[in-house]
Amino acid sequence: MPDPCDGGLGAGEGNVFMRYFRNSFLVTFAGLILGAFVGYEATGTLSGTLSSVFIVAVLAILEVSLSFDNAVVNASVLREMTPEWRHRFITWGIAIAVFGMRIVFPLAIVAIIARIDPFSAVKMAALNPDEYSRVLTTAHVPVAAFGGAFLAMVGLKHFIDREKDVHWFAAIERPLTRLGRIEAFALGLCLLLLYAVSRQLPHEEQVEFLVAGIFGLVTYIGVDGLAAVLDAESAVTGAAARSGLAAFLYLEVLDASFSFDGVIGAFALSNNLFIIAIGLGVGAMFVRSLTIMLVDQGTLASYRYLEHGAFYAIIALGVIMFLKTFMEVPEVVTGLIGAGFIVAAFLDSIRYNRRHLKTRAASAPARRDTGAA
Repeated sequence: MPDPCDGGLGAGEGNVFMRYFRNSFLVTFAGLILGAFVGYEATGTLSGTLSSVFIVAVLAILEVSLSFDNAVVNASVLREMTPEWRHRFITWGIAIAVFGMRIVFPLAIVAIIARIDPFSAVKMAALNPDEYSRVLTTAHVPVAAFGGAFLAMVGLKHFIDREKDVHWFAAIERPLTRLGRIEAFALGLCLLLLYAVSRQLPHEEQVEFLVAGIFGLVTYIGVDGLAAVLDAESAVTGAAARSGLAAFLYLEVLDASFSFDGVIGAFALSNNLFIIAIGLGVGAMFVRSLTIMLVDQGTLASYRYLEHGAFYAIIALGVIMFLKTFMEVPEVVTGLIGAGFIVAAFLDSIRYNRRHLKTRAASAPARRDTGAA
């Protein structure tokens, strides 16, 4: 594991890195080849083929950069899970993430909005991608409301927790911790935020925004409640699998909320559903590998504020999803805000580790002198 005080990566750590990301690089290679095949089938030209390969690579990079905070939050949940459920997350989870959220979910949205059967939605995606993109884009408001509400609850619940005792920005987090004594405070705050944002939308979109946002909150309550029930049963029966199941469901809904905006935003680069699915799927594989590495290497324990940065980034992403319903927010801004929180938390964690190390080093001679006396 890298030294928490210098953040360096030696030869041993490099081997560890490759051990965790070897499969991700293999998937990347396969994804680029598949992207080239899809591009050639769609265009029949070398330039179209190379363009598809390039878009796959860009989408993968964007997915990783936008989902790094997701990896950190995933790691905070996975470290409490058994190795068996961690393995299921990296295998079943990646299948759900790639095929479920990057392919099936957009098709389902198009089928519902256009009031067509799933087969017709697939046909539209393959033969009329411009119309498919247009229909999917019209669903941006309810999708953003659902995903933004869920992410806002995830982030707020981390800080509005009366048992939380480690603070990064103490002036902000200590008062929020005390507010954790008020039952359902985070839920009330999210409802007020939904109402405030809905007032900025055209009248015909306000109801669908509020309804979708409420369903996002209900989904969070359902997943969180299921986790509480299954954890309580696990404590009595020792059924670790039940607890693992609740955490698994929570992580999949969290991943879905992160991917909503990315799937729709990807149409700015390509309107080919299959190119988008390949690119985002490659990125999702890297996020999964990063998550497992963070858990196995104990990175969250080594870097004190890294988890805080991830949850700040999640709240920011939820708010940005709300803002995108009535104003333009470039994807690069979304990525930079999330990355900014993560980098700042990482650097502050290193500074804390160095101060802590100096304090221990300074107190060590005094302890030895006392012992000798």
